Amino acid sequence: MATPLSDTPLSPLRTIAVVGLGTMGTGIAEVLARAGRDVVGIDVSEAQAATAVAALESSTARAVERGRLTAQERADALARVRTSTDLGAAADADLVIEVAPESYEIKQQIFRELDGIVRPETILATGTNALSVTRLAADSARPERVLGLHFFNPAPAMRLVEVVSSVLTAPGAVTAVTNLALDLGKEPVAVGDRPGFVADGLLFGYLNQAAAMYEANYASREDIDAAMRLGCGLPMGPLALLDLIGVDTARTVLEAMYAASHDRLHAPAPILRQLSEAGLTGRKAGRGFYTYEAPGSAVVVPDALTPGTGGTEVPGRPVRAVGVAGSGTMASGIAEVFAKVGYEVVLAARSAEKAQTAKARIGKSLARSVDKGRLTAEVAARTLERITPTGSYDDFADVDLAVEAVAEDLEVKRQLFATLDKVCKPGAVLATTTSSLPVVACARATSRPQDVIGMHFFNPAPAMKLVEVVRTVLTADDVHATVREVCVKIRKHAVDCGDRAGFIVNALLFPYLNNAVKMVQEHYATLDDIDAAMKLGGGYPMGPFELLDVVGLDVSLAIEKVLHREFRDPGLAPAPLLEHLVAAGCLGRKTGRGFREYARR
Repeated sequence: MATPLSDTPLSPLRTIAVVGLGTMGTGIAEVLARAGRDVVGIDVSEAQAATAVAALESSTARAVERGRLTAQERADALARVRTSTDLGAAADADLVIEVAPESYEIKQQIFRELDGIVRPETILATGTNALSVTRLAADSARPERVLGLHFFNPAPAMRLVEVVSSVLTAPGAVTAVTNLALDLGKEPVAVGDRPGFVADGLLFGYLNQAAAMYEANYASREDIDAAMRLGCGLPMGPLALLDLIGVDTARTVLEAMYAASHDRLHAPAPILRQLSEAGLTGRKAGRGFYTYEAPGSAVVVPDALTPGTGGTEVPGRPVRAVGVAGSGTMASGIAEVFAKVGYEVVLAARSAEKAQTAKARIGKSLARSVDKGRLTAEVAARTLERITPTGSYDDFADVDLAVEAVAEDLEVKRQLFATLDKVCKPGAVLATTTSSLPVVACARATSRPQDVIGMHFFNPAPAMKLVEVVRTVLTADDVHATVREVCVKIRKHAVDCGDRAGFIVNALLFPYLNNAVKMVQEHYATLDDIDAAMKLGGGYPMGPFELLDVVGLDVSLAIEKVLHREFRDPGLAPAPLLEHLVAAGCLGRKTGRGFREYARR
């Protein structure tokens, strides 16, 4: 009878078998070989094994060209890899990493066969990102030695590795693979067994909502992707990422997540099934949400859904002078954006003093740009001269476009729009920067709802390239055309969306943030591990808890309540932990404490 794992000193994991030599398996084999491990690559297909060897040769040759490996290091790494079509080749492995297709039947068959092949102390790891590690372990003769080891694609470049324990996993096995991950130069994150684990658990819910948003014809695929890249700093938009991952793979992951959570946010959007069953699975098929030059190509080519390059059919209204209402950071940022490109700007606040303070803030911002070499002192001075501060909205009488950036309070905005209706000349476009309130409610406060539109800038407005252009059912075509033309002049990327809560960015971002809070609330993973997982595994510039503390927990809670009220989906209900922190006054960096504590300045 074998000695219990917890009492046995584990030998170093020197010889490692990788079962399944697709893209992921080949990448893992490369990482292991370059780190000095002996690798046995196993695949049922001799052709696939040969393809994997060719891919390793090509990848390591590129590494030499880029100075990341020497020629000798490359030769040594390749010499450490051998391939086989026989699972028996894993007999001497200290660790077996299974990266077969996402199917219980296939994976269980592999684990059953391995039980009769490997040594009793050999650790068996599954690379699944969707299936239950516990279920796979339970079928093994040695469930205490089975765990999940989830690499991210491409494995040589991505630093995150999720180490997944089931209730059956022995601590010694977790320690051994965690140390291996560190030896490989990876950042291991310890997580429990639930579909999607941390990174994919948060990522795929977001991708699913983006697919549903596109399916509902709320916004074009190009606008959804541009909004999330430019509004959140993501390396890829969600629909392009679905094509890269594989639409069929995403559907499999979501089905597993939904089976476990019964959360409607995880129920695969019907379009994922439709595309999968039509064979339109993304880049690998040459077509998914987008059309590609060839199967496997990353080059997108125009198709029937590609927007035309011609100008708008309806000409916009002329805009010479712009009014900006508000005195906060957003208002001053928007005023700076318009003044920089030559518009005459009237900056109105509740008092002349507040307006002067806002202009002074713009002056400091321009001075920083001069110090950094982005502007000359002369350009900065001319920009500031174009801004006229005032304590009265009556000075909006001659503006062609009025943009409000006051408090995110519907009654405050409605009162302001009623005032703008009285003071602005006929034909002036009236825009709101709201991020969560109905634009049409602002429009109905005027006698000219056809002239009202949403222009949602992102903070800080001078730096952020995105503007969500929000039409109501009453917005005139030439008003929409005017704002699109203005966005071009102020060098912003405009995306079109309808008048519903969250528009594009917040409707996709805040459910993701809320789900991260739920993970912590359920003690599934730590703040630090979740933040690390999303930065390293998802390419996010900030982890969800870093971002929540920057945005403000009170602001986040307010947006989540609006989304829940609008869509009436139980999965969008704000996490109780977020509500408790807000009630306790822990609002993030601005109060010195949110999910983390901050030094007071």
